[in-house]
Parts: sequence; C-alpha cells; structure tokens
Amino acid sequence: MDSAAPKGSFGRHRKIMPFVPGSIEALRDASRRKAADLNQHVLGYGATAEAEWAAAGIAAPDLAEMRKYRLERIRTELRRRGYAGALLYDPINIRYATDSTNMQLWVAHNPTRHCFVATEGPVVLFDYFSCEHLSDHSGVVDEVRPAVSWMYLYSGELTEQKVRRWAAGIADLVREHGGGNSRIAVDHIDPEGAEELARRGISIGNGEAVMENARLVKSPDEILAMRRVIVACEAAMGEMEQALKPGISENELWAELHRGNIARGGEWIETRLLASGPRTNPWFQECSSRLIEAGDLVAFDTDLIGPYGFCADLSRTWLCGDVKPTDEQCDLFRIAADQIAHNTELIQPGTAFRDLVDRSAVPPGDCFPIRYGVLYHGVGLADEYPTLPHADDWTSDTPDGVIEPGMVLCVESYIGRLGGREGVKIEEQILVTGTGNEKLSTYPLDARLLG
Repeated sequence: MDSAAPKGSFGRHRKIMPFVPGSIEALRDASRRKAADLNQHVLGYGATAEAEWAAAGIAAPDLAEMRKYRLERIRTELRRRGYAGALLYDPINIRYATDSTNMQLWVAHNPTRHCFVATEGPVVLFDYFSCEHLSDHSGVVDEVRPAVSWMYLYSGELTEQKVRRWAAGIADLVREHGGGNSRIAVDHIDPEGAEELARRGISIGNGEAVMENARLVKSPDEILAMRRVIVACEAAMGEMEQALKPGISENELWAELHRGNIARGGEWIETRLLASGPRTNPWFQECSSRLIEAGDLVAFDTDLIGPYGFCADLSRTWLCGDVKPTDEQCDLFRIAADQIAHNTELIQPGTAFRDLVDRSAVPPGDCFPIRYGVLYHGVGLADEYPTLPHADDWTSDTPDGVIEPGMVLCVESYIGRLGGREGVKIEEQILVTGTGNEKLSTYPLDARLLG
C-alpha cells in the first residue's frame, strides 16, 4: 500500500475537481440531462422483448398520448367529485399519473415520494433526493420538488415538526391552484398528515376511489402496452415450463419467471404463488424448497408487473414429467377449464356486475368450500377495481356496476376437493370490447390434463 498518498486523494489516483467555481449549476444541469437520456424508460426494453413483440405483430404504444389520456382521466374524475386536486403516495398511482418510477417496492412501504395533480393546474412530483431526472421523459410532470418525508425512519420523535413543513407545501399548492376549493383527494395518509392538513383548512377525501375509477377504462395505447406485457410474460412462462423437470425445487422454478420478466425489462412480481403436488390443495401456499416430483401438478399465478408497468395476471397448472395424469387430475382440470370458458363467454359490455356473478359457473359442492375468493377482478397496472365474488359471497356492501368497453378483467378458477390431495389453478386476462370480449392471454393449457 502506498502510505505516502497525499491528503485528499483516493488511493493512488489524484482527486481532480470536476468543476471550477461558479460552474456547479451548469454541471448539475448537464448531469441531469445525461441521466435523463439514460433513463430505463427512454432506453426501452431491449432486443429480446422487441423481437418477441415484432414476431407477435404488436405495434409500440404511443406513450405520449397514453400519458395525456391518463392525466385527463384523473382530472375528469377529480372534477366529477369536486376536488381541487389529488395527492398520491401509492407508487402505482404515481406511475399512472406521471409514468415515472423510482424504487417502486421500497417507496410502497417507505412514503418518501408523492405527487400532486391539480385539477386545473400543474403536476408537481415530490421525489427522493437528487432524482429530478427520473421524470424528465414523461412530458406531463411540470415541476419536481424534493419530498419532505415524515416517516419515523427520517423524523424520529420530531415527526410533528416535519409534518408541519410537509403540510405547508401541500397547502400552498392547493391555495395557488385550487381556485378557492380546499378539498383534495388523497390515496394514502397517516393520521398526523390528515390532522395537519385539516388544521390548515384542507379537507381530504378518498383518493383511491378517484384513481381506481380513472384507471378503469384503458386507452388503445394502454391495451397495446398490455398486449406486449402478456407476450413477455408468456415467453417467460415458456422458459419456466422448459425448466420444469422432476427434482427442481418450487423456488428454483419460480426464479425462472423472475429471470424472464427482468430480462425483458419487467419490474417485479407481486406474490410467490407457486405450489406443487400436495401443496396445491388448499390454494395460496407460497413457493418453497420442496422438490417437485414426476406426476405432480404444478400450479402458479404470475401476478407479474412487466414492461410499461402493466400487470400480466395469468395462472396455469402443469403436469411434471413424462407421465400420464391420473383420472382425478384430469377431472379437476376439466372442471376448472370449463368454468373459465363459461365465465369468459358471459363477459359482455353493458352487463351488470351482479348479473354476471349470478350467471357464472361455480365449483361443484365438494370443491366449493375451498373455492377461489373471487370470480373476476379488474387488472391494469396491478389488480384493480372491480372485484366480483361468488354469488354466495355477495353481501349488502358489495358494490355493483356495469361492464364497460375498455375494461380488462381476469377470470379466476381454483378447483380442489375439500380434503383432497391436489388442486388446479387457471386464470385468463380478458379485454372487454364494444361487442363482446377478447382473450388477451394465449398460453396453451396442458393438453395432457385436458384428456
């Protein structure tokens, strides 16, 4: 080791000042431009994904138009409900409003990033320190400010002081752009924040209601993006199925889906729902170190957030190994496949939620006690409104509504006998069209189990 290195140097390399006095702002601007040009959303999703999308004949979405469409959906909903703006903390909602990302899973449980969308005014993104470049590509963010985070991790016992500073900035925006209206929608907020905003004359309402209704109907560009995500997801599923051999662990098999998603520019997977053999009944076992055996059923639910931030929520059940399925396995699989086919056909624009549920096929009596919790649910950037239960589970506080063109629904089935050894999970992703529906998911069912 060179013990004679001069003070202020790094190892053997002389420290070189990267700027001259007075040039800090110019260098900061240049750094921001460089980082913005190298943003993942600017660079795109890579050769593998692009080749697969080209082979599938799916055009690229117009992202600028998609972002404008989303912002107008939010503002239309804010006007309808009489709000001056929306304060958003959920990273999925921020993605919808700005199409920008930053440590999505981390900020989901560490509220250090938020966004204010004025009904008649700017979109102001409050981002993590030195992250202004992460939204320069969006074209809909008017201003980036440093976020004031008052979570205990940062504020400790001084939370009250930080909340006051945070609320002052929000209240100023509402006064400046609210036109005298002091009502805002907020998706997630702790009591200290709600109380401080109220003290400053700001009343808050349900931001989740605003955002779920804004996200409900997809634009043509959003549907293109979703089609691409499903292609990427199903390509990763194909790699996963190729890896399914006796002796592989559930965790190792699940890792293949993660690898395929990330390799194609995807973002994360929401759950760990993969099980094999006796762990498929009842459902909702998280994947484990269990070694998969020949003759096992292997069931999984992708819950995958892929390129463009869209969700591909598909389920399949495969038979492991070069073996013949049992009669019981084929029987369970046929019940699930028939339920999915019947319930998909029922999806039509103008159908009331309750009517759809009442006419849906349900598991037989010996399978019904461990049925899947819902028959249908919305999907977009994640699982979304509405969620439609079985008719037996419909209660006085279950919301009704109407199926609309542009909605995307997932159709769910889990079939396993109460006390049985195995179960089958199938799920398809369905676009509601002006005249009926279109199945967006295309991955084939295991032909051996179909019989």
